[in-house]
Amino acid sequence: MRISICLTICFSFILSNLILVFADEASEATSTAEDIITAQQSLPVTTNDIPGWPQGPAIAAEAACLMDADTGVILYNKNMDKVEFPASTTKVLTCLVALENSSLDEMVTFSKEAVFGIDRGSSNVGMDVGQSITMEEAIYCIMLASANEVASAVAEHVGGSIEGFCEMMNARAKELGCTNTHFANANGLPNDEHYTTSHDLALIAKAFNSNDTLVRIAGAAKYSVKATATQPDTFDMVNHHKMYPGQQYAYEYISWGKTGYTNAARQTLVTAAEKNGFKLVCVVMRDEKPYQYTDTHDLLEYGFANFKKEYIADNETRYNISSSDFFDTDSDIFGNSTPLLTLNTGGVCVIPKNATFENLTSTISYENLDPDKPNSIANIQYFFENQYVGGTTVDIYSNVQTFEFGDPVSGDAIRLDSKETDNSANTINENTEGVVFISTRKIIIIILIFIGCVILFFAIFALVRFLRNSRHRRRRIKKRVRRYFSEFDDFDF
Repeated sequence: MRISICLTICFSFILSNLILVFADEASEATSTAEDIITAQQSLPVTTNDIPGWPQGPAIAAEAACLMDADTGVILYNKNMDKVEFPASTTKVLTCLVALENSSLDEMVTFSKEAVFGIDRGSSNVGMDVGQSITMEEAIYCIMLASANEVASAVAEHVGGSIEGFCEMMNARAKELGCTNTHFANANGLPNDEHYTTSHDLALIAKAFNSNDTLVRIAGAAKYSVKATATQPDTFDMVNHHKMYPGQQYAYEYISWGKTGYTNAARQTLVTAAEKNGFKLVCVVMRDEKPYQYTDTHDLLEYGFANFKKEYIADNETRYNISSSDFFDTDSDIFGNSTPLLTLNTGGVCVIPKNATFENLTSTISYENLDPDKPNSIANIQYFFENQYVGGTTVDIYSNVQTFEFGDPVSGDAIRLDSKETDNSANTINENTEGVVFISTRKIIIIILIFIGCVILFFAIFALVRFLRNSRHRRRRIKKRVRRYFSEFDDFDF
Protein backbone atom coordinates (compact mmCIF):
# COMPACT_ATOMS: atom_id res chain seq x y z
CA MET A 1 0.00 0.00 0.00
CA ARG A 2 2.77 2.36 0.95
CA ILE A 3 4.62 1.50 -2.27
CA SER A 4 1.54 2.38 -4.32
CA ILE A 5 1.17 5.69 -2.53
CA CYS A 6 4.83 6.49 -3.10
CA LEU A 7 4.58 5.60 -6.76
CA THR A 8 1.49 7.73 -7.14
CA ILE A 9 3.18 10.67 -5.46
CA CYS A 10 6.29 10.27 -7.65
CA PHE A 11 4.23 9.98 -10.80
CA SER A 12 2.21 13.05 -9.88
CA PHE A 13 5.39 14.98 -9.16
CA ILE A 14 6.96 14.01 -12.50
CA LEU A 15 3.75 14.75 -14.40
CA SER A 16 3.36 18.14 -12.78
CA ASN A 17 6.94 19.03 -13.63
CA LEU A 18 6.48 17.90 -17.23
CA ILE A 19 3.36 20.03 -17.48
CA LEU A 20 5.27 23.01 -16.14
CA VAL A 21 8.13 22.40 -18.59
CA PHE A 22 5.80 22.12 -21.59
CA ALA A 23 3.83 25.15 -20.43
CA ASP A 24 7.04 27.15 -20.11
CA GLU A 25 8.16 26.02 -23.57
CA ALA A 26 4.78 26.86 -25.08
CA SER A 27 4.80 30.23 -23.37
CA GLU A 28 8.34 30.87 -24.59
CA ALA A 29 7.43 29.82 -28.13
CA THR A 30 4.37 32.07 -28.10
CA SER A 31 6.41 34.91 -26.71
CA THR A 32 9.12 34.36 -29.33
CA ALA A 33 6.57 34.33 -32.18
CA GLU A 34 4.94 37.49 -30.88
CA ASP A 35 8.34 39.13 -30.52
CA ILE A 36 9.23 38.18 -34.11
CA ILE A 37 5.94 39.56 -35.41
CA THR A 38 6.32 42.77 -33.44
CA ALA A 39 9.89 43.21 -34.65
CA GLN A 40 8.95 42.58 -38.27
CA GLN A 41 5.99 44.92 -38.11
CA SER A 42 8.36 47.68 -37.07
CA LEU A 43 10.62 47.21 -40.11
CA PRO A 44 10.63 50.24 -42.44
CA VAL A 45 8.48 50.38 -45.58
CA THR A 46 10.53 51.98 -48.34
CA THR A 47 7.59 53.37 -50.29
CA ASN A 48 6.32 55.16 -47.19
CA ASP A 49 9.33 57.46 -47.45
CA ILE A 50 8.26 58.80 -50.87
CA PRO A 51 6.81 62.33 -50.44
CA GLY A 52 3.12 62.33 -51.32
CA TRP A 53 2.94 58.53 -51.61
CA PRO A 54 0.03 56.84 -49.79
CA GLN A 55 1.22 55.37 -46.50
CA GLY A 56 1.12 51.59 -46.60
CA PRO A 57 0.14 49.30 -43.71
CA ALA A 58 2.53 47.87 -41.13
CA ILE A 59 2.55 44.14 -41.80
CA ALA A 60 4.03 41.12 -40.02
CA ALA A 61 5.90 39.77 -43.06
CA GLU A 62 9.64 40.38 -43.14
CA ALA A 63 9.51 41.19 -46.86
CA ALA A 64 6.69 42.11 -49.21
CA CYS A 65 5.98 43.56 -52.63
CA LEU A 66 2.72 44.87 -54.10
CA MET A 67 2.91 45.33 -57.87
CA ASP A 68 0.57 46.47 -60.62
CA ALA A 69 0.20 43.35 -62.75
CA ASP A 70 0.03 45.21 -66.07
CA THR A 71 2.86 47.74 -65.77
CA GLY A 72 5.13 46.27 -63.10
CA VAL A 73 4.87 49.49 -61.08
CA ILE A 74 5.77 48.92 -57.41
CA LEU A 75 3.07 50.21 -55.08
CA TYR A 76 4.44 48.83 -51.79
CA ASN A 77 8.01 47.89 -50.98
CA LYS A 78 9.13 46.34 -47.72
CA ASN A 79 12.53 44.66 -48.01
CA MET A 80 11.44 43.54 -51.46
CA ASP A 81 15.04 42.82 -52.56
CA LYS A 82 15.96 40.80 -49.46
CA VAL A 83 16.84 37.21 -50.37
CA GLU A 84 14.40 34.67 -48.87
CA PHE A 85 13.46 31.02 -49.30
CA PRO A 86 10.33 30.76 -51.48
CA ALA A 87 9.12 27.29 -50.41
CA SER A 88 6.21 26.13 -52.60
CA THR A 89 5.64 29.52 -54.21
CA THR A 90 8.45 28.21 -56.44
CA LYS A 91 5.70 26.33 -58.26
CA VAL A 92 4.41 29.53 -59.83
CA LEU A 93 7.49 29.54 -62.07
CA THR A 94 7.40 25.75 -62.41
CA CYS A 95 3.96 25.89 -64.00
CA LEU A 96 4.81 28.96 -66.11
CA VAL A 97 7.88 27.31 -67.65
CA ALA A 98 6.05 23.99 -68.05
CA LEU A 99 3.12 25.42 -69.97
CA GLU A 100 5.34 27.65 -72.10
CA ASN A 101 7.20 24.53 -73.25
CA SER A 102 4.44 21.93 -73.53
CA SER A 103 0.76 21.44 -74.33
CA LEU A 104 -2.06 20.71 -71.92
CA ASP A 105 -2.81 17.28 -73.41
CA GLU A 106 0.74 15.90 -73.11
CA MET A 107 1.03 12.92 -70.77
CA VAL A 108 3.30 13.25 -67.73
CA THR A 109 4.63 9.91 -66.48
CA PHE A 110 5.94 9.47 -62.93
CA SER A 111 9.43 8.07 -62.43
CA LYS A 112 10.77 6.51 -59.25
CA GLU A 113 12.87 9.63 -58.65
CA ALA A 114 9.84 11.91 -58.97
CA VAL A 115 7.73 9.84 -56.56
CA PHE A 116 10.36 8.99 -53.93
CA GLY A 117 12.71 11.92 -54.35
CA ILE A 118 10.60 14.25 -52.20
CA ASP A 119 10.62 14.61 -48.42
CA ARG A 120 8.39 12.05 -46.71
CA GLY A 121 5.27 13.74 -45.43
CA SER A 122 5.57 16.74 -47.74
CA SER A 123 2.62 17.82 -49.92
CA ASN A 124 1.61 15.20 -52.50
CA VAL A 125 -1.41 13.64 -54.20
CA GLY A 126 -0.25 10.02 -53.91
CA MET A 127 0.92 9.33 -57.44
CA ASP A 128 2.70 5.99 -58.03
CA VAL A 129 5.63 5.06 -60.25
CA GLY A 130 4.57 4.45 -63.84
CA GLN A 131 1.25 6.33 -63.61
CA SER A 132 0.47 9.14 -66.06
CA ILE A 133 -1.76 12.21 -66.07
CA THR A 134 -2.17 15.06 -68.53
CA MET A 135 -0.15 18.23 -68.21
CA GLU A 136 -3.37 20.11 -67.43
CA GLU A 137 -4.16 17.76 -64.54
CA ALA A 138 -0.57 18.05 -63.37
CA ILE A 139 -0.77 21.83 -63.20
CA TYR A 140 -4.02 21.57 -61.22
CA CYS A 141 -2.26 19.21 -58.78
CA ILE A 142 0.70 21.58 -58.42
CA MET A 143 -1.23 24.82 -58.00
CA LEU A 144 -4.14 23.60 -55.87
CA ALA A 145 -2.66 20.75 -53.81
CA SER A 146 1.00 21.86 -54.01
CA ALA A 147 1.93 18.31 -55.02
CA ASN A 148 5.72 17.98 -54.82
CA GLU A 149 5.99 14.68 -56.70
CA VAL A 150 3.93 16.14 -59.55
CA ALA A 151 6.22 19.18 -59.79
CA SER A 152 9.21 16.86 -60.05
CA ALA A 153 7.53 14.72 -62.73
CA VAL A 154 6.65 17.80 -64.77
CA ALA A 155 10.24 19.00 -64.48
CA GLU A 156 11.55 15.68 -65.78
CA HIS A 157 9.01 15.65 -68.60
CA VAL A 158 9.72 19.19 -69.83
CA GLY A 159 13.43 19.54 -69.02
CA GLY A 160 14.60 15.97 -69.49
CA SER A 161 15.72 16.01 -65.88
CA ILE A 162 15.11 18.11 -62.79
CA GLU A 163 18.52 19.72 -63.27
CA GLY A 164 17.73 20.54 -66.89
CA PHE A 165 14.38 22.02 -65.93
CA CYS A 166 16.01 24.16 -63.22
CA GLU A 167 18.29 25.62 -65.89
CA MET A 168 15.16 26.55 -67.85
CA MET A 169 13.61 28.09 -64.72
CA ASN A 170 16.65 30.20 -63.98
CA ALA A 171 16.93 31.37 -67.58
CA ARG A 172 13.26 32.35 -67.64
CA ALA A 173 13.58 34.17 -64.32
CA LYS A 174 16.45 36.20 -65.77
CA GLU A 175 14.36 37.05 -68.83
CA LEU A 176 11.64 38.37 -66.53
CA GLY A 177 14.09 40.73 -64.84
CA CYS A 178 14.84 38.73 -61.70
CA THR A 179 18.20 39.69 -60.22
CA ASN A 180 18.45 37.77 -56.92
CA THR A 181 16.89 34.43 -57.81
CA HIS A 182 18.24 30.90 -58.19
CA PHE A 183 16.16 27.71 -58.23
CA ALA A 184 17.61 24.28 -57.47
CA ASN A 185 14.41 22.23 -57.74
CA ALA A 186 10.89 22.49 -59.13
CA ASN A 187 8.90 22.22 -55.89
CA GLY A 188 10.61 24.54 -53.39
CA LEU A 189 11.77 21.95 -50.87
CA PRO A 190 14.63 23.29 -48.69
CA ASN A 191 17.94 23.89 -50.44
CA ASP A 192 20.53 26.54 -49.62
CA GLU A 193 20.93 27.25 -53.35
CA HIS A 194 17.20 27.79 -53.78
CA TYR A 195 16.21 31.41 -53.12
CA THR A 196 14.50 34.51 -54.48
CA THR A 197 13.11 37.88 -53.34
CA SER A 198 9.58 39.19 -53.02
CA HIS A 199 10.29 41.59 -55.91
CA ASP A 200 11.54 38.81 -58.19
CA LEU A 201 8.65 36.58 -57.18
CA ALA A 202 6.23 39.39 -58.04
CA LEU A 203 7.82 39.66 -61.50
CA ILE A 204 7.28 35.92 -61.97
CA ALA A 205 3.69 36.24 -60.75
CA LYS A 206 3.15 39.12 -63.20
CA ALA A 207 4.17 36.86 -66.10
CA PHE A 208 2.00 34.04 -64.75
CA ASN A 209 -0.94 36.44 -64.50
CA SER A 210 -0.66 37.31 -68.19
CA ASN A 211 -1.30 33.67 -69.16
CA ASP A 212 -5.06 33.13 -69.26
CA THR A 213 -4.78 29.33 -69.13
CA LEU A 214 -2.65 29.38 -66.00
CA VAL A 215 -4.94 31.91 -64.33
CA ARG A 216 -7.93 29.72 -65.13
CA ILE A 217 -6.30 26.65 -63.59
CA ALA A 218 -4.77 28.36 -60.56
CA GLY A 219 -7.98 30.29 -59.97
CA ALA A 220 -9.98 27.13 -59.34
CA ALA A 221 -11.14 26.70 -55.74
CA LYS A 222 -11.34 22.94 -56.22
CA TYR A 223 -10.76 20.30 -58.88
CA SER A 224 -11.37 16.60 -59.38
CA VAL A 225 -8.89 14.31 -61.15
CA LYS A 226 -10.75 11.41 -62.77
CA ALA A 227 -9.55 7.83 -62.93
CA THR A 228 -8.17 6.73 -66.30
CA ALA A 229 -6.37 3.75 -67.78
CA THR A 230 -3.04 5.34 -66.82
CA GLN A 231 -4.11 6.54 -63.37
CA PRO A 232 -6.65 4.38 -61.51
CA ASP A 233 -7.77 6.77 -58.76
CA THR A 234 -10.35 9.56 -58.70
CA PHE A 235 -9.48 12.20 -56.15
CA ASP A 236 -10.67 15.70 -55.27
CA MET A 237 -8.50 18.66 -54.40
CA VAL A 238 -9.31 21.89 -52.58
CA ASN A 239 -7.05 24.89 -53.12
CA HIS A 240 -4.65 25.35 -50.20
CA HIS A 241 -4.92 29.14 -50.50
CA LYS A 242 -7.45 30.26 -47.90
CA MET A 243 -8.57 33.49 -49.59
CA TYR A 244 -10.77 31.66 -52.12
CA PRO A 245 -14.58 31.81 -51.83
CA GLY A 246 -15.85 29.74 -48.90
CA GLN A 247 -12.45 29.71 -47.20
CA GLN A 248 -11.58 31.27 -43.85
CA TYR A 249 -9.98 34.45 -45.29
CA ALA A 250 -12.09 34.70 -48.46
CA TYR A 251 -11.42 37.80 -50.58
CA GLU A 252 -13.94 38.64 -53.27
CA TYR A 253 -11.43 40.07 -55.76
CA ILE A 254 -8.97 37.15 -55.75
CA SER A 255 -7.90 35.81 -59.16
CA TRP A 256 -5.45 33.08 -58.12
CA GLY A 257 -2.72 32.39 -55.59
CA LYS A 258 -0.08 30.00 -54.30
CA THR A 259 0.89 29.11 -50.76
CA GLY A 260 4.26 28.05 -49.41
CA TYR A 261 5.72 26.91 -46.10
CA THR A 262 8.88 25.32 -44.73
CA ASN A 263 10.55 25.76 -41.35
CA ALA A 264 13.31 27.76 -43.05
CA ALA A 265 11.04 29.90 -45.23
CA ARG A 266 8.15 30.29 -42.79
CA GLN A 267 4.90 31.34 -44.44
CA THR A 268 5.12 32.65 -48.00
CA LEU A 269 2.18 33.64 -50.15
CA VAL A 270 1.64 34.86 -53.72
CA THR A 271 -1.78 36.31 -54.56
CA ALA A 272 -3.28 38.02 -57.61
CA ALA A 273 -6.48 40.04 -57.50
CA GLU A 274 -8.52 42.20 -59.87
CA LYS A 275 -11.01 44.97 -59.15
CA ASN A 276 -12.66 47.11 -61.84
CA GLY A 277 -9.95 46.19 -64.34
CA PHE A 278 -7.15 47.05 -61.89
CA LYS A 279 -4.89 43.98 -61.53
CA LEU A 280 -2.47 43.54 -58.62
CA VAL A 281 -0.01 40.85 -57.56
CA CYS A 282 1.02 40.64 -53.92
CA VAL A 283 3.91 38.69 -52.41
CA VAL A 284 4.61 38.28 -48.68
CA MET A 285 7.63 36.33 -47.47
CA ARG A 286 8.81 35.03 -44.12
CA ASP A 287 5.47 35.66 -42.47
CA GLU A 288 3.77 33.87 -39.58
CA LYS A 289 0.42 32.12 -39.62
CA PRO A 290 -2.21 33.54 -40.13
CA TYR A 291 -0.67 36.91 -40.95
CA GLN A 292 0.22 35.85 -44.49
CA TYR A 293 -3.51 36.16 -45.27
CA THR A 294 -4.32 39.25 -43.25
CA ASP A 295 -1.20 41.00 -44.55
CA THR A 296 -2.13 40.12 -48.13
CA HIS A 297 -5.67 41.36 -47.61
CA ASP A 298 -4.45 44.66 -46.18
CA LEU A 299 -1.96 45.20 -49.01
CA LEU A 300 -4.49 44.48 -51.77
CA GLU A 301 -7.03 46.79 -50.16
CA TYR A 302 -4.33 49.44 -49.83
CA GLY A 303 -3.55 49.15 -53.54
CA PHE A 304 -7.14 49.30 -54.75
CA ALA A 305 -8.04 52.18 -52.43
CA ASN A 306 -5.10 54.49 -53.02
CA PHE A 307 -4.03 54.25 -56.66
CA LYS A 308 -5.46 54.95 -60.10
CA LYS A 309 -4.46 54.44 -63.72
CA GLU A 310 -3.95 57.26 -66.20
CA TYR A 311 -3.57 56.63 -69.92
CA ILE A 312 -0.50 58.52 -71.07
CA ALA A 313 -1.70 59.29 -74.60
CA ASP A 314 -4.79 61.02 -73.15
CA ASN A 315 -2.77 63.25 -70.82
CA GLU A 316 0.65 63.87 -72.35
CA THR A 317 1.35 67.33 -73.80
CA ARG A 318 5.14 67.55 -73.56
CA TYR A 319 5.62 64.92 -76.27
CA ASN A 320 2.50 65.81 -78.26
CA ILE A 321 3.93 64.90 -81.64
CA SER A 322 0.66 65.42 -83.49
CA SER A 323 0.99 69.19 -82.94
CA SER A 324 4.04 69.27 -85.22
CA ASP A 325 3.08 69.74 -88.86
CA PHE A 326 6.26 67.97 -89.98
CA PHE A 327 5.12 64.66 -88.52
CA ASP A 328 1.93 64.36 -90.54
CA THR A 329 0.80 61.82 -93.07
CA ASP A 330 -2.51 61.09 -94.79
CA SER A 331 -4.89 58.21 -94.39
CA ASP A 332 -6.05 58.93 -97.93
CA ILE A 333 -5.29 61.52 -100.60
CA PHE A 334 -8.04 63.91 -99.62
CA GLY A 335 -8.54 62.71 -96.03
CA ASN A 336 -7.65 64.35 -92.76
CA SER A 337 -4.04 64.40 -91.68
CA THR A 338 -3.04 61.93 -88.95
CA PRO A 339 0.21 61.94 -86.94
CA LEU A 340 3.11 60.06 -88.48
CA LEU A 341 4.54 59.29 -85.01
CA THR A 342 2.16 58.51 -82.17
CA LEU A 343 2.28 57.73 -78.48
CA ASN A 344 1.28 54.13 -77.86
CA THR A 345 -2.33 54.26 -76.69
CA GLY A 346 -1.79 51.36 -74.30
CA GLY A 347 0.77 53.19 -72.19
CA VAL A 348 -0.38 53.62 -68.58
CA CYS A 349 0.84 55.30 -65.40
CA VAL A 350 -0.22 54.09 -61.95
CA ILE A 351 -0.23 57.02 -59.56
CA PRO A 352 -1.70 57.99 -56.18
CA LYS A 353 -5.35 58.98 -56.43
CA ASN A 354 -4.64 62.43 -55.06
CA ALA A 355 -1.95 63.09 -57.71
CA THR A 356 -2.32 64.36 -61.26
CA PHE A 357 -0.43 63.59 -64.43
CA GLU A 358 1.18 67.03 -64.22
CA ASN A 359 2.92 65.92 -61.01
CA LEU A 360 5.05 63.45 -62.98
CA THR A 361 8.47 63.88 -64.52
CA SER A 362 9.64 61.94 -67.54
CA THR A 363 12.68 60.78 -69.46
CA ILE A 364 12.94 59.72 -73.10
CA SER A 365 15.37 57.11 -74.40
CA TYR A 366 16.18 55.74 -77.84
CA GLU A 367 18.09 52.70 -76.62
CA ASN A 368 17.10 49.26 -75.28
CA LEU A 369 13.96 49.16 -77.40
CA ASP A 370 11.74 46.10 -77.24
CA PRO A 371 12.61 43.87 -80.24
CA ASP A 372 9.03 42.60 -80.21
CA LYS A 373 7.84 46.14 -81.03
CA PRO A 374 9.47 46.97 -84.38
CA ASN A 375 7.41 50.15 -84.81
CA SER A 376 8.76 51.69 -81.60
CA ILE A 377 11.52 54.27 -81.92
CA ALA A 378 11.69 55.62 -78.35
CA ASN A 379 10.73 54.84 -74.75
CA ILE A 380 9.24 57.38 -72.36
CA GLN A 381 9.33 56.63 -68.62
CA TYR A 382 7.41 58.52 -65.96
CA PHE A 383 8.29 59.12 -62.32
CA PHE A 384 6.54 60.37 -59.18
CA GLU A 385 9.21 61.77 -56.86
CA ASN A 386 11.79 59.47 -58.56
CA GLN A 387 9.49 56.44 -58.16
CA TYR A 388 8.82 54.75 -61.51
CA VAL A 389 5.08 54.79 -62.22
CA GLY A 390 4.76 53.73 -65.86
CA GLY A 391 5.81 54.34 -69.41
CA THR A 392 4.95 54.20 -73.08
CA THR A 393 6.60 54.09 -76.48
CA VAL A 394 6.77 56.45 -79.42
CA ASP A 395 5.60 54.43 -82.42
CA ILE A 396 5.68 54.89 -86.17
CA TYR A 397 2.14 55.17 -87.50
CA SER A 398 1.29 51.64 -88.63
CA ASN A 399 0.03 52.61 -92.11
CA VAL A 400 3.14 54.60 -93.03
CA GLN A 401 5.44 53.02 -95.59
CA THR A 402 9.21 53.18 -95.31
CA PHE A 403 11.68 53.45 -98.16
CA GLU A 404 15.19 52.08 -98.20
CA PHE A 405 18.16 53.54 -100.02
CA GLY A 406 21.75 52.41 -100.32
CA ASP A 407 24.35 53.96 -98.11
CA PRO A 408 26.78 55.67 -100.51
CA VAL A 409 29.67 54.84 -98.16
CA SER A 410 29.06 51.28 -97.00
CA GLY A 411 26.62 50.13 -99.61
CA ASP A 412 24.34 48.81 -96.86
CA ALA A 413 20.63 49.39 -97.06
CA ILE A 414 19.62 52.21 -94.74
CA ARG A 415 16.41 53.96 -93.85
CA LEU A 416 16.46 57.72 -93.84
CA ASP A 417 14.57 60.24 -91.82
CA SER A 418 14.81 63.68 -90.36
CA LYS A 419 17.68 63.51 -87.87
CA GLU A 420 16.71 66.61 -85.96
CA THR A 421 14.20 66.99 -83.24
CA ASP A 422 13.56 69.45 -80.51
CA ASN A 423 12.08 68.57 -77.14
CA SER A 424 11.31 72.20 -76.46
CA ALA A 425 9.14 72.18 -79.57
CA ASN A 426 7.43 69.00 -78.44
CA THR A 427 9.05 66.86 -81.13
CA ILE A 428 11.48 63.96 -81.02
CA ASN A 429 15.07 65.13 -80.80
CA GLU A 430 17.50 62.29 -81.36
CA ASN A 431 18.86 60.38 -84.32
CA THR A 432 16.73 57.43 -85.32
CA GLU A 433 17.38 54.68 -87.79
CA GLY A 434 16.26 56.86 -90.63
CA VAL A 435 12.85 56.39 -92.09
CA VAL A 436 11.71 58.50 -95.01
CA PHE A 437 8.43 59.95 -93.80
CA ILE A 438 6.28 60.90 -96.80
CA SER A 439 3.02 62.83 -96.67
CA THR A 440 0.82 61.97 -99.67
CA ARG A 441 -0.98 65.29 -99.64
CA LYS A 442 2.23 67.29 -99.43
CA ILE A 443 3.83 65.28 -102.22
CA ILE A 444 0.82 65.86 -104.51
CA ILE A 445 0.81 69.56 -103.67
CA ILE A 446 4.54 69.84 -104.34
CA ILE A 447 4.19 68.00 -107.65
CA LEU A 448 1.28 70.20 -108.71
CA ILE A 449 3.19 73.34 -107.76
CA PHE A 450 6.21 72.11 -109.72
CA ILE A 451 4.08 71.30 -112.77
CA GLY A 452 2.38 74.68 -112.50
CA CYS A 453 5.73 76.44 -112.34
CA VAL A 454 6.95 74.54 -115.39
CA ILE A 455 3.80 75.39 -117.34
CA LEU A 456 4.02 79.00 -116.26
CA PHE A 457 7.68 79.14 -117.27
CA PHE A 458 6.98 77.78 -120.73
CA ALA A 459 3.95 80.03 -121.11
CA ILE A 460 6.01 83.10 -120.26
CA PHE A 461 8.82 81.92 -122.51
CA ALA A 462 6.36 81.40 -125.38
CA LEU A 463 4.77 84.78 -124.79
CA VAL A 464 8.14 86.56 -124.76
CA ARG A 465 9.17 84.77 -127.89
CA PHE A 466 5.88 85.60 -129.51
CA LEU A 467 6.25 89.28 -128.64
CA ARG A 468 9.79 89.36 -129.94
CA ASN A 469 8.72 87.68 -133.15
CA SER A 470 5.85 90.12 -133.45
CA ARG A 471 8.22 93.09 -133.28
CA HIS A 472 10.49 91.60 -135.89
CA ARG A 473 7.53 90.80 -138.09
CA ARG A 474 6.22 94.37 -137.85
CA ARG A 475 9.63 95.74 -138.71
CA ARG A 476 9.89 93.49 -141.76
CA ILE A 477 6.41 94.52 -142.92
CA LYS A 478 7.30 98.19 -142.53
CA LYS A 479 10.47 97.67 -144.52
CA ARG A 480 8.58 95.90 -147.25
CA VAL A 481 5.94 98.66 -147.36
CA ARG A 482 8.59 101.36 -147.59
CA ARG A 483 10.42 99.42 -150.29
CA TYR A 484 7.21 98.94 -152.21
CA PHE A 485 6.27 102.60 -152.16
CA SER A 486 9.81 103.68 -152.89
CA GLU A 487 9.52 101.92 -156.27
CA PHE A 488 6.72 104.28 -157.25
CA ASP A 489 9.01 107.25 -156.71
CA ASP A 490 10.72 106.34 -159.98
CA PHE A 491 7.54 106.90 -162.02
CA ASP A 492 6.42 110.31 -163.25
CA PHE A 493 2.65 110.63 -163.17
